[in-house]
Amino acid sequence: MMSERTATVVGSGPNGLMAAITLARAGWTVTVLEAAAVPGGGMRSEELTIPGVTHDVCSAIHPLAVGSPAFRELADVLDVEWIHSEHPLAHPLDGGRAGVLRRSVDDTADGLGADASAYRRLFGPLVGAGFDLTDGLLSPFTIPPDHPITLGRYGLTGIRSARGVARRRFDTDEAQALFAGLAGHSILSLRSPVTAGYGLMLGVLAHLVGWPMARGGSQRIADAMVTHLRSLGGSVECGHRVASLAELPRADAVLLDLTPRQVVEVAGDSLPGRYRRSLERFRYGPGVFKVDWALDGPIPWTNPDCGLAATVHLGGTLAEVVAAEDDVQRGRHPERPYVLLAQQGHFDPTRAPAGTETVWAYCHVPNGSTVDMTSRIEAQIERFAPGFRDRIVASHTMDTRAVQRHDENYVGGDINGGVGDLRQFVARPTLGLHPWATPIDGVYLCSSSTPPGGGVHGMCGWHAAHEVLRRNR
Repeated sequence: MMSERTATVVGSGPNGLMAAITLARAGWTVTVLEAAAVPGGGMRSEELTIPGVTHDVCSAIHPLAVGSPAFRELADVLDVEWIHSEHPLAHPLDGGRAGVLRRSVDDTADGLGADASAYRRLFGPLVGAGFDLTDGLLSPFTIPPDHPITLGRYGLTGIRSARGVARRRFDTDEAQALFAGLAGHSILSLRSPVTAGYGLMLGVLAHLVGWPMARGGSQRIADAMVTHLRSLGGSVECGHRVASLAELPRADAVLLDLTPRQVVEVAGDSLPGRYRRSLERFRYGPGVFKVDWALDGPIPWTNPDCGLAATVHLGGTLAEVVAAEDDVQRGRHPERPYVLLAQQGHFDPTRAPAGTETVWAYCHVPNGSTVDMTSRIEAQIERFAPGFRDRIVASHTMDTRAVQRHDENYVGGDINGGVGDLRQFVARPTLGLHPWATPIDGVYLCSSSTPPGGGVHGMCGWHAAHEVLRRNR
């Protein structure tokens, strides 16, 4: 039986669509309004270089989209085919060496030589906890937590800095660098607290569910979510920019897949002063500079294991990765940046004609940067894959301004929806056990600026929708 409840969702990123689906599955009538011409937010794919070659504009590799409880609920109804590379991740070093994360904890440990036992001790128990751990981390305000001992074990290490944990736990360059690359996704200084937690979470997911890509591009995830929403009676209207809450049709709930800056813009004086000031104090983090390439063949990695991994972290040793991320935090552009690279076309032949491969990479830069980092990124790839530049057929770049134009939630190029440090993890965007609710009756936040933060996991929207359902029982 359909409910008479109605909801309007502003924004069709993974969180907006997940919020809409969750409410529609509960019987609500839901409309999603999207300013862009196509839905998806960070889950979009386009022909960025040459006709017939598909590139992911933002997100590319999706451990959270197969590992989060929100997406697992939809696994049987979303028409998405996941492609796994043989290794989830590789981190090359000079001299042809590499730290390689394999699906098995034991296989990964065996490849780390003297650090084999240390790797097993660190990751074995956490991977053994399975979804009890990852689901708990993605639901940070469940009180009491469902698995307090498991979360406590994780927290004892996760609260620390990635640099400290890597140096304390590991002796080899390979193991230290592998952990540094995992933690680098935090977009924080690796000397900061909680950065070890990022590395642990992503490493656990790599062993637990892998780091897959969507066949045909990340747009397929968005398209599948829209198709499912429509099958539930919901609708998505693209090309519909919302400038003010006042222009929205009457609804029992309005959910905003917007960061605090956009919330202040659309809500205006309807926000109580204290709450508005809290949103205005919300801090955005570093941005990204991104490059996509079409190549006439695979990347010629010195270490062959790098060719078996869809994701490759480039940055050298632990000390080098720490220095590069420190530069960004200080407002500088590192000469040797930490680079996150995905070679999707090597594993997904649907993205380009035979003989052409797609490669996607980005590095962190100061928020709002206009510096062209192409040559520095390509130099890092060339360092570990001599001859890479000779295979470039075409390229496409996006500085922080272009990133924000693509998705206005990426303020200054910040793809994480705001700084994810300890302070802003607890108060995201404001302090409280129900951060998805606003002081305006019936208005909720569901973007990555709410817990649990950035990533294509849908959990911010999932939590926001459940907050709506809880308040409308």
